[in-house]
Amino acid sequence: MGDYSFVEKHAGWAEIVINRPDRRNSLIPALAGEITEALSEVQADKSISAIVLRGAEGYFCSGIDLKALQAPDQGADKEKTTGDVRSMHIALYQCELPVIGALERFAINAGAALAFACDVLITGEEAFLQIGEIQQGASIPMNAAWMKIKHSELTTARLAFYGDRVQGKALAELGIATECVADDKVVERCYELAERMAGFPEGASREVKRAVIAQRGIADVDAFFPKRTNDALKTAGMVN
Repeated sequence: MGDYSFVEKHAGWAEIVINRPDRRNSLIPALAGEITEALSEVQADKSISAIVLRGAEGYFCSGIDLKALQAPDQGADKEKTTGDVRSMHIALYQCELPVIGALERFAINAGAALAFACDVLITGEEAFLQIGEIQQGASIPMNAAWMKIKHSELTTARLAFYGDRVQGKALAELGIATECVADDKVVERCYELAERMAGFPEGASREVKRAVIAQRGIADVDAFFPKRTNDALKTAGMVN
């Protein structure tokens, strides 16, 4: 168990839980590092066929923790601030197991990118996803990268230029969420899907995931996930 996350293993599947509910499961570099390590740990267990990624206490992820980022003792070390999050996304891209995301309450900005990184995304009816960086004058490197892989430029533009909240049913209609269910059934449905995948022949989900990754056709993954290009978040407020 890490300081900001934990892993629970079940029969044939595992869950990685973001555990900063007091900060609405917002991301800090140490948490991103823990998720990267957890992905490696779970993949090393060949009996595991799927991963459920969720947030503790009913929150998925509210994005970068601006309070932590803007604290005076953080200094101006942009590489440290963004580097671990970027490495986490590269690890998610390379993950050889299907990742099932439980979108409860919200996935905002960097939290939205984390949702896009999931292979299957289950959302609640009242939950919302928001790429709101345009309100802050900030760039969207991880969101843009994942949207390039999984959705059209038109859908990316709809989300990124409006900068608004898009709720569960609309997320499903846009093809961003795989399923929209009652808010209190999101995690339960994720568990059902993980158990289903665990019931297939051992190693089958890994073979399928490798084939999916191969068809993305990205030769240089490191270049595909660029570093953030401005420091707007260091002085930005929360999105509306």
